[in-house]
Amino acid sequence: MKKTALITGASRGIGKAISEALAKEGYNLILICHKNLSLLEESANTYASSYGTTSYCYEGDISDYSFLSSVCDDIKKKNIFVSLLVNNAGISYVGLLNDMSIEEWQKIINTNLSSMFYTAKLFTPDMIRKKEGYILNITSMWGQRGASCEVAYSASKGGVDAFTKALAKELAPSNIYVNAISCGVVDTDMMNVFSEVDKKELAEEIPIGRFCQPAEVATAVVNLLSNTYMTGQIIGLDGGYF
Repeated sequence: MKKTALITGASRGIGKAISEALAKEGYNLILICHKNLSLLEESANTYASSYGTTSYCYEGDISDYSFLSSVCDDIKKKNIFVSLLVNNAGISYVGLLNDMSIEEWQKIINTNLSSMFYTAKLFTPDMIRKKEGYILNITSMWGQRGASCEVAYSASKGGVDAFTKALAKELAPSNIYVNAISCGVVDTDMMNVFSEVDKKELAEEIPIGRFCQPAEVATAVVNLLSNTYMTGQIIGLDGGYF
């Protein structure tokens, strides 16, 4: 029987690459996006024809607990056990802290960090009962390093790192693994706020000399899943930047 993975932010970028890699590995998929349901369904059809994967697609705001709760309820009605949870979705804010509104701060924290609490609260009870499961969080090197003009983003990702380490200790006795991949600069739409000149200068600061590709993050995800002793780790994938 195929295992089932749930991936947030699955319609594009890192989430889409992870979804395809897991489909190729034989997983069925629960795919969640914010506003790109048609794009998500198009990808799901591709995975079905290429890998024989069954996918269920949901559109909504992961910073809203009631939305994720409704997804969980629907999955349970389908009698599906989510054995792999990939918390990938995230948003950024580039600008001075003093220019940031309270609402913008809360949106960053709720989307990037609180959503991970929500998914863990909803999906770990079944994992605990079955003594099986894996939670993989996509975080950022800025959570450890800190980025000027990205204070909220850095704070949220630092919270993800601490959340990962603490939850891993809590769930280890139930044979549930919790790890995170700490990405450096990944070539996704999130980088579109920067000019080509800025991106070129940033790439030159990275020892490996280029941005990470989403498919490389997906490869790291698949490789991590085969390790049966590693938990509570923040795995750097930053081209030697940090």
